Amino acid sequence: MEIPNKHRIVTTTSEEVKQAVLFLLESVTDPEVPVLSVIDLGVVRDIIVNPNPESGGWSIIVQVTPTYTGCPAMDVMKTTIRMALLQAGFTDISITSVLSPAWTTDWMSEHGKEKLKAYGIAPPQYKQAVCTPDSFQEEEAIQCPLCHSYHTRLVSQFGSTACKALYQCHDCKEPFDYFKCH
Repeated sequence: MEIPNKHRIVTTTSEEVKQAVLFLLESVTDPEVPVLSVIDLGVVRDIIVNPNPESGGWSIIVQVTPTYTGCPAMDVMKTTIRMALLQAGFTDISITSVLSPAWTTDWMSEHGKEKLKAYGIAPPQYKQAVCTPDSFQEEEAIQCPLCHSYHTRLVSQFGSTACKALYQCHDCKEPFDYFKCH
């Protein structure tokens, strides 16, 4: 990911730097679902900005929470976050994992859920609707992101990645991923 020089961060307060970093991270995408930024996905827990008297610049700490324990995409996301910050001119960067509380699909932005649907992946439904011990049963109604039918069936609890289930629409006959809620 290349960030043109016009995006280099030149600000005077830590709040301005934090907002600039937040804006920058909106362009860092999930490698497994490239339509979602790390901000849309909700994996950025916090951005901590402190002056760095040694360099005269800023110390940036980005706290992230993995969507799943052992999610293989987290290492790529952390590396891409670091690269974006380096290209923006930051040198004192720390990216830390925060595991508690655990990530939940409730942290995904509504805009991100709309992006998923437009991309052909059914977004997670609200927890109270489907996240129960009986989740992912044949009778669960997941809307097809392609034709919008609720006449769908679970094919496999595991789709293209561990965070998705595979469904098929009875109406348009197309298979699709459902981003599992948790």
